[in-house]
Amino acid sequence: MLDDGSQLGVMPTSEALKAAEGRGLDLVEVNPKSMPPVCKILDFGRYKYEEKKRASDAKRKQTVVELKEVKLRPKTDDHDLQVKVRSARRFLESGNKVKFTVRFRGREITHPQRAQMQLDWLVEQLTDLANVEQRPQMEGRTMSAIVGPKPIVLQRLATDRAKREADPNHQANASTAPEGDEELEDEDDDDDDDDDGDDEADE
Repeated sequence: MLDDGSQLGVMPTSEALKAAEGRGLDLVEVNPKSMPPVCKILDFGRYKYEEKKRASDAKRKQTVVELKEVKLRPKTDDHDLQVKVRSARRFLESGNKVKFTVRFRGREITHPQRAQMQLDWLVEQLTDLANVEQRPQMEGRTMSAIVGPKPIVLQRLATDRAKREADPNHQANASTAPEGDEELEDEDDDDDDDDDGDDEADE
């Protein structure tokens, strides 16, 4: 078979090699399992280049989903929870999953209901963008929940990406929001009354 799709028919390997050499091309086996094996006469260097380019294009078009972690404490106040919701929405709108992690210190672990309420509230604020992939559950001295972007969010990202690829000027002129940190964590409270007299350390 020639590179343009035309066929030369069944022939001995030696004749196929001569046919390729006569055209200044290479004889490449493309289907060794067929009987007889199928070969193509083509420019092997160009073939490998185009194959690599196709693989690169396919990889570039894939949506890479990362898991971003947002950390908080049982005593995180309402204002900080709002900040974390905004961060989570930004991660989800970029096509990433979000893991909320509530870390317990000292005797805080004896009152997990506070963390449960926080996680339930956070998840509720994201129902327009996210599906729950893991309900709040205990993991050692932490309680965590995971949400992922809804299909409509991923579809919108794919559409926007296709537009940018079709119009290079669109990408150059588009304003981009600054990336947030992958892990958002509350600052430790040095005078935490709940920790007084407790020798347990964070894990």
